[in-house]
Amino acid sequence: MNLIRTPFGFASTAAEVADGIDLTGRRAVVTGASSGLGVETARALAGTGAEVTLAVRDVEAGERAAKDITAGTGNTALRVARLDLTDPASISAFIRSWQGPLHILVANAGVMACPEQHTPQGWEWQFATNHLGHFALATGLHAALAADGAARIVVVSSSGHQLSPVVFDDVHFAFRPYDPWLAYGQSKTANVLFAVEATRRWAGDGITANALMPGAIYTNLQRHTGGRGSGTVPPELIKTAEQGAATSVLLATSPLLEGIGGRYFVDGNETETVDRRGAAPPLHGVARYALDPDNARRLWTLSEDLLATVEGLS
Repeated sequence: MNLIRTPFGFASTAAEVADGIDLTGRRAVVTGASSGLGVETARALAGTGAEVTLAVRDVEAGERAAKDITAGTGNTALRVARLDLTDPASISAFIRSWQGPLHILVANAGVMACPEQHTPQGWEWQFATNHLGHFALATGLHAALAADGAARIVVVSSSGHQLSPVVFDDVHFAFRPYDPWLAYGQSKTANVLFAVEATRRWAGDGITANALMPGAIYTNLQRHTGGRGSGTVPPELIKTAEQGAATSVLLATSPLLEGIGGRYFVDGNETETVDRRGAAPPLHGVARYALDPDNARRLWTLSEDLLATVEGLS
């Protein structure tokens, strides 16, 4: 299988990637779209003429972002809706409120390396936010995505997935000593595995899903790490938010990705599969375990089982 190559790279911006794309009449949802990569992804999609829903925890911040996007793009077809990915009731309410087809779902919201915390259901916070919440959202919106016949799901993962596979026997750190970076890595691996299995399961509906590493960008995501992520990324590899959103927008909009799913992209291109850290350039490479179809099926079943315990989401 040949790796997907595009004209875009490290320095490309979301606006450059979206240039010339017309998505008038198409509908997109971007989670975590009130700041950082999310707002830049929403801005670029709005620039193509798409109707964009900003799915956010802080509605007031979302409204400010939507107003700014409209002022810059002239697109008034922006909607703000509350969505808390750790709250099953909030996810259920969002799903129930959605009417009509959905063409693009960008699973962008996330947390990084936060202190140990669990949801009321006992789910580890990063796994719940980064994976389970988006899993519940996507599966709940499946009918809307299938209605399009060519819908795309874009999942923001991270090179941090190389820190840990999904530890199926102890996903919620009930036995292992909690480590914020291992928990983050596990959740980011789950993001990639979701894209693999969603593409396999929903191919008959025309739905494809791809995952990506946006790059190293200083945003609110780093609020638990002193504002500088892991602190190990060389300055020359730091991107702006506009550059960081570029790969998300590429996967959401580019004709080059039509019918392509279950893959992992960095800097606008599919990256190589690796079997150890350091086997690819910094921030590149996707661990083989993150693309493993057996792992992907097992994660899907685990996720369904966890959500089945929550009324209204099963």
